[in-house]
Amino acid sequence: MNGVIDLHLWQMAAAYVFVLILLIIVKLKRISREKEILISSVRMTLQLILTGYILVYIFDNPSPLFTIIILVAMEGFSIFNIIKRTKGKLPSKLKVIIAASMITGTVSCLFYFVFVLINISRWYDPQYFIPIAGMLIGNSMTGISLGVSQLTEGMQSRKDLIEGALMLGATPKSASKQIIDNAFDSAILPTINSMLGMGIVFLPGMMTGQILSGVSPLTAIEYQIAIMLGILGSVALTVIMFLQLGYKCFFNTQKQLINLSSLRKK
Repeated sequence: MNGVIDLHLWQMAAAYVFVLILLIIVKLKRISREKEILISSVRMTLQLILTGYILVYIFDNPSPLFTIIILVAMEGFSIFNIIKRTKGKLPSKLKVIIAASMITGTVSCLFYFVFVLINISRWYDPQYFIPIAGMLIGNSMTGISLGVSQLTEGMQSRKDLIEGALMLGATPKSASKQIIDNAFDSAILPTINSMLGMGIVFLPGMMTGQILSGVSPLTAIEYQIAIMLGILGSVALTVIMFLQLGYKCFFNTQKQLINLSSLRKK
């Protein structure tokens, strides 16, 4: 098969015509998003360029230390994003649970994938470790973000129903069951929908990248199936860990619902 076609600078610049089209559309529609579009486009470009140079160096100098540093940075940034994107103030204990769930769920699935599924000789090989870690952590971050949002919103909007159930003798877990189930469903649904349309409606990024780099489509499919199942497991594990521990933060030691006014968006 032919090698990868390198894009020249003018070709890269030509790709920004899509940003220009979007800016024209929002301008005509009088939607005040020009600033966000420009900032996101510039930020994306700078971040990817910086990441590219860093990865070139790491790929040329593979080391367990560099790989672990990248993993820690990914986890830290994802946890920061989850907390930042959540509306309202979160209890400190809930932030700890978010961090613990993300780290435990993604790292366990990541090492299972590396050691069992692909079984590479050097577990820290950045060519495999970093892209796989990015996909697992990125999708798990989205899942927990949805889970946190649905859990906090459900606890606030259904406060009367929860307190009524507690007065009738229900435990905090049983009183919150419907909210927890809804939060898990909302968190896992994007991953399931992505799997349903994969291969027919669209070709996923990892598979497309491998095919463009000259890898056999069948090999690309094998990797894509494995990574999608890994993503499903990582999202499910991180979200269920968060929800099973997170709901407890909304109750005090007397199994009463805490004052939720402090969690509402100001």
